[in-house]
Amino acid sequence: MFTSVLMIEKALTSADVEFVTTLHGDEQVGFHVLLQPRGDQADRLLRAIDDVALGELDDAVREGETPEGREAESVGERALEVSLTALRASGAQAEGRLIEDHPLDELKALVMEIAADEVIVLTDPHYVEEFFHRDWASRARHKVGVPVLKLFSHSKA
Repeated sequence: MFTSVLMIEKALTSADVEFVTTLHGDEQVGFHVLLQPRGDQADRLLRAIDDVALGELDDAVREGETPEGREAESVGERALEVSLTALRASGAQAEGRLIEDHPLDELKALVMEIAADEVIVLTDPHYVEEFFHRDWASRARHKVGVPVLKLFSHSKA
């Protein structure tokens, strides 16, 4: 079985599930999902800049409404459960947990613990972080010791 660690920031859509579960053809894949809710990742200004860069001005204005702290955890727990259920329904083995602090440290530890074959980072575009190579995928490539694949979510959850 091929083992993938899947880092996400929101619930997977059906298109996302189909995409990640078909990456390796007919090979059986097991997923270990790490989810850090968006409200815990970046400050509002960076998220608003990303929204403006994507032409989503309404979203930029609403960045102040993004849940943070405990509220983000409950949203994250629901998103994780939806994602795990969808992966399992597609026939994949899946387990996961929320990331509270230091996502790359937790990623590295999990990759070593389960002897993962790859890491898949599936997020919305984050132009500011990507430009400065501070996004999860860029930073993970120097830390985890396995291939890191960066994919963009197919649609909004």
